[in-house]
Amino acid sequence: MAVTPNDTRLLLPSPVDLDDLLEPFARRGVDLGLERLRRALAEGGHPERRFAAVQVAGTNGKGSICTFLHAILRAAGVHCGTYRSPHLVSWCERIQIDDAWIHGDTLRADLARWQAIGRRHGLTPFELLTAAAFDRFAADAVELAVLEVGLGGRLDATTTHPGRSVVGFASIGLDHREHLGDTLAAIAFEKAGVLEPDTLAFSAPQEPEASEVLAAEARRRGADLRWVEPLPPAELGGPELGLPGELQRGNAAVAVAMAQALARAGWPLGSAAIRAGLAAARWPGRLELRSWAGRPLLLDGAHNPPAAAALRRELDAMDPAGDHAVPRRWLIGIQRHKEAAVMLEHLLQPGDRVAIVPVPGHASWNATALAEALAGRGADLHAVATPEEGLAWLAEDASLAAPVPVVTGSLFLLGAVLPLLSAP
Repeated sequence: MAVTPNDTRLLLPSPVDLDDLLEPFARRGVDLGLERLRRALAEGGHPERRFAAVQVAGTNGKGSICTFLHAILRAAGVHCGTYRSPHLVSWCERIQIDDAWIHGDTLRADLARWQAIGRRHGLTPFELLTAAAFDRFAADAVELAVLEVGLGGRLDATTTHPGRSVVGFASIGLDHREHLGDTLAAIAFEKAGVLEPDTLAFSAPQEPEASEVLAAEARRRGADLRWVEPLPPAELGGPELGLPGELQRGNAAVAVAMAQALARAGWPLGSAAIRAGLAAARWPGRLELRSWAGRPLLLDGAHNPPAAAALRRELDAMDPAGDHAVPRRWLIGIQRHKEAAVMLEHLLQPGDRVAIVPVPGHASWNATALAEALAGRGADLHAVATPEEGLAWLAEDASLAAPVPVVTGSLFLLGAVLPLLSAP
């Protein structure tokens, strides 16, 4: 069944079992590099050379920029594909062609075709998925693909595509420090590695340390880097956005700048298509309102300190009076390698109560360890064993005066929770 962009928030693709085709990510770990995949793509007939592509790098907001741009392309009638990561519910979310997710049987067949090549070149699971995505885009003769960087940029598998003449940068922050470096400058350097001579790049406002590195790398690499300001709100004449939250104004601005650059290069992306695409964009788990047992819930994939700070700003904007007298309930699951204490310090207000749940399938922070890391806040935290138990605890607070409970901390937690919830 095809799923249109307007339906993706309502109906995610069905899960597909790829355990026999993809080595577990946890077993291989992160192994960044380009040469393995380049050799494999050459043996596979260079599918990456048979379609044009743009690329989106950054820390937070990459998926939203890709979603806005894909919706703009579709509003203009462009035959396009988008490659995203990670997924929430199904591996099929990672590959979208026009208005439909890749079918599970098709994805399995594509991966099966690349098994022998993948083994010969020692491809990581992400590299194997990227090869399959490139092959699918080529087989379906997409005109243009939107590629979301998986990790970093300089050595990310998506950077093996040779024709990324337009690039977008989402907000760059401190995340994946174990792989990208301990400073914002080091992380920005890895993100800037997607730039090549004559690349036209657009970036949302960045922290000074990151912006300096992006600008310096653009000059060194011969790229043209341009800064874009967030789009004005709708009440001041700005476009309507299909993704909620003020932070999406910055993400949408990058997508618009990329679309306008493509239009100057001859793609049929007029102002009407841009406005229609921005309004039609849908992507689950970003300030998304759902319900469980008749109680509204807010879901957001804030999975690192910058994203947690952004979520806090959005919640404060929903309550401009700043009245936090009524505490909020949270269901939070955070992977063990994340800076959980910093995230909670950004998120929580005095009196808030939190259920800490393991992120299914991942090493996670527990309530005891977090209580030790958060001096004076241990009484506000308690452990639940499963997402279902956490949702039941959230629903116990039936006070009409209470703020909407929030589920956050990991996209993998959202993936476990979404199938349990009612439609938006």
